Amino acid sequence: MAIVAGIDSSTTRTRIVACDAETGAVLRDGRAPHPLPEGADARTTETDPQNWLHSLGEAATGGLLEGVRAIGVSAQQHGLIGLDAGGVLVRPALLWNDPRSAGAAAALIDALGGPAPWVEAIGSVPLPTYTVAKLRWLAEFEPASAKRVAEVLLPHDWLVWQLLGRHSKRRTTDRGDASGTGYWSPLTGEYRQDLVKLALGHELRVPEVLAPAEPAGHTPEGLLISAGTGDNMAAALGLGLLPGDAVVSLGGNGTIFAVHDQAVIDTSGAISSYADATGRHLPMVGTLNAAQVLRSMAAMLGCDLAGLSELALQSSPGSFGLVLLPYLDGERTPRLPHAAGTLTGLRAESMAPQHLARAAVEGMLCNIADALDVLRAKGVAVRRVFLLGTVGRLPAVREIAPMVFGLPVVIPPAGAHAARGAARQAAWALAGTPEPPQWELPEATVHSPDQEHDLAVGRAVRQQYGTVREQVHPETKAD
Repeated sequence: MAIVAGIDSSTTRTRIVACDAETGAVLRDGRAPHPLPEGADARTTETDPQNWLHSLGEAATGGLLEGVRAIGVSAQQHGLIGLDAGGVLVRPALLWNDPRSAGAAAALIDALGGPAPWVEAIGSVPLPTYTVAKLRWLAEFEPASAKRVAEVLLPHDWLVWQLLGRHSKRRTTDRGDASGTGYWSPLTGEYRQDLVKLALGHELRVPEVLAPAEPAGHTPEGLLISAGTGDNMAAALGLGLLPGDAVVSLGGNGTIFAVHDQAVIDTSGAISSYADATGRHLPMVGTLNAAQVLRSMAAMLGCDLAGLSELALQSSPGSFGLVLLPYLDGERTPRLPHAAGTLTGLRAESMAPQHLARAAVEGMLCNIADALDVLRAKGVAVRRVFLLGTVGRLPAVREIAPMVFGLPVVIPPAGAHAARGAARQAAWALAGTPEPPQWELPEATVHSPDQEHDLAVGRAVRQQYGTVREQVHPETKAD
């Protein structure tokens, strides 16, 4: 039995799984937090990349990698690791969540003439998370460091380079992670050095973009290292997504993406057109409000998330006429940056904890359903939804989501999906086959709406929500 391993280096920790290369069964796993810089907390937005190696070594203790023949690497998408001409780190790595590049992203959009030219160039409008925005910030606020930067790696690129040995002259990446830089186009498969120069003031040495099953090389010990990819792309591979499958990840924000055979062009900028780790594409939309909507309502009602779920199931579809527009922090999809949340339908009979709880669940899910519709409007098929995150496993969300989405909802088991996806990529590179190995997703449950009753109820809930949304925010009304 061949054994492969997948490493996922997130913002705060490293997770490693060792898997059977043929079946995908997880044989061993380990995890370790990233050491934090002195005086920093878990929300830090820059760090020494060496901390990731320390965390990796700690996670791999106890013989976890014994017998492993190939390793894949997944890491937090975006970010910036600037190296000088000699391969020496210029400054601490900037992580994806560093908010200081927000103004730089806006300046870059204006510098190219607005959102449309960016969509034509790279399939997306730069966000503060994009590497190109961080380059612009560096050029403006740390010009001495910017001048020294000769090449830029993403977190997964840097880890792969370290595994190959720092003496290695080869720098590699993959389509998925490259598509989030803001200067590699999934439309053409080429780098845009003109956009690098627009942001930084000079061109960069850029990593070689590997094909999905192409190895990056071998470690000094002879272990094969696959191309690696970003965390969302690795999660899609770990879940075994195919065209027609969409993922809804309910963190503080909502991340919604689907597998598609073609790059999606959306001049409004609502859709970010990423590549995936298999040669396909991964168009993505985001919402600013997701799990925090339920947490905020639970706090207001004096309960935890489990209590909120229990209350919501005591109400009925439509929440006795209550509708919550869950724009607590403004909203990205739909574009309402200055909006606030709105609760309507208050009557004596509706002002009860169970109806408030259900209105929060329905409002959050209707907002996600609106985001799924943005993908559908661009021809992206959505026939099945994978629901990720702790909130996605709440009984109320599991019951209400299939009705609101009007689709079967798959609840995968809690696990390291990105690390498993990295391991699957390693198995693919090891096998050298045209397609990745077929790995089953054990213990996943499927919740399907009743084809008549549940679908009708879901349409009524969405119609009630949509009517209120258009009344309060008429700019969201469809033409």
